[in-house]
Amino acid sequence: MNVHEAFGTSEGEPAKEGVVGRPHPSIVGRAGDRVCHSTRVDFAVQVTNDEGLCIVTAVGELDVHSAPILQARLDPLSGQAGGTLVVDLSGVGFIDSTGLGVLVTTLKHVREAGGTLDVVASSPRVLKVFALTGLDVVIPLHATLAEAVRPA
Repeated sequence: MNVHEAFGTSEGEPAKEGVVGRPHPSIVGRAGDRVCHSTRVDFAVQVTNDEGLCIVTAVGELDVHSAPILQARLDPLSGQAGGTLVVDLSGVGFIDSTGLGVLVTTLKHVREAGGTLDVVASSPRVLKVFALTGLDVVIPLHATLAEAVRPA
């Protein structure tokens, strides 16, 4: 799923209200005698607030280039007293240590404010990173958004 499919926009159309995103810069590298050009990758974040429940939906690759976008959206939300914050990564196919760092920082702020943080992840690559780092034990993971927002 790409950003445009996830948020109902077409390429070149301005982002809808609450959607923030930007393309990654092209990366040029050298592998042996071949020059590699990465494709531009879009990343977008949408925030939905509903009576103490805040859902932050991310789509794209969560890495060193896109993590600041997610961090900027999560920072003001993570300090809300007693709130429930759900970060939906079901549209994220890749996450690196920078993206994990954003989630760990958010978890710390949410807990300090007396709230809860839940993460939705369905990509095997993303789930593997959580398992390898042990964060699947620290941060509650859910397979679907419906499961994450279901009352306990």
